[in-house]
Amino acid sequence: MLNEIKLATGAAVSLGVATAALVVLPYIQVKDIHPPAELKPYTEQQLRGRSVYIANGCVYCHSQQPRDRSHGPDTARGWGRASVPADYVFDQPHLLGTMRTGPDLFNIGARQPSADWHLGHLYQPRAYVPDSNMPAYPFLFRHKPAVEEGDVVVQLPPGQNPPGRITVASQDALDLVKYLQSMNHTYPVIAPAQTPPGAASK
Repeated sequence: MLNEIKLATGAAVSLGVATAALVVLPYIQVKDIHPPAELKPYTEQQLRGRSVYIANGCVYCHSQQPRDRSHGPDTARGWGRASVPADYVFDQPHLLGTMRTGPDLFNIGARQPSADWHLGHLYQPRAYVPDSNMPAYPFLFRHKPAVEEGDVVVQLPPGQNPPGRITVASQDALDLVKYLQSMNHTYPVIAPAQTPPGAASK
């Protein structure tokens, strides 16, 4: 009986310590964080695109968290400044990712703002990046003999369209591209240091 009490007590203490370290302390650290002034909530279309991003497993190959330059070459790769907790205020759930089979997407909207590029890249990545191992997503598009009102035609490189057909983006593809374009975290997150009066003249 005594051993059972010790076991139960040890388990309770372990659970308490783990909860404090992994839940309580992180919550205390970030509970008062506010979004940077230039970070805006997602629009309805961007949120739909975020759902498409999740549904198609993009998070399994792409991260959204550039590291500090002292922890890796992310800055040298052109992925932007290191992310901070305030960057993710509007992200529910967070899509930080743990794999980098593909490049980090934290600033893909700044690196590649073109909707045409994103649509074509989703349709056939290797037409844009020859050595890409990203899967194609042709099911997000439709092939039609002619353009109809409201269609968004995808401008593909030569040889990518089926003969006699045009490629049109589905609403899911358009929403996903809007979400990708929204990932632009080039705003400053730390206010510049104030220059003391008269310092500039010295």
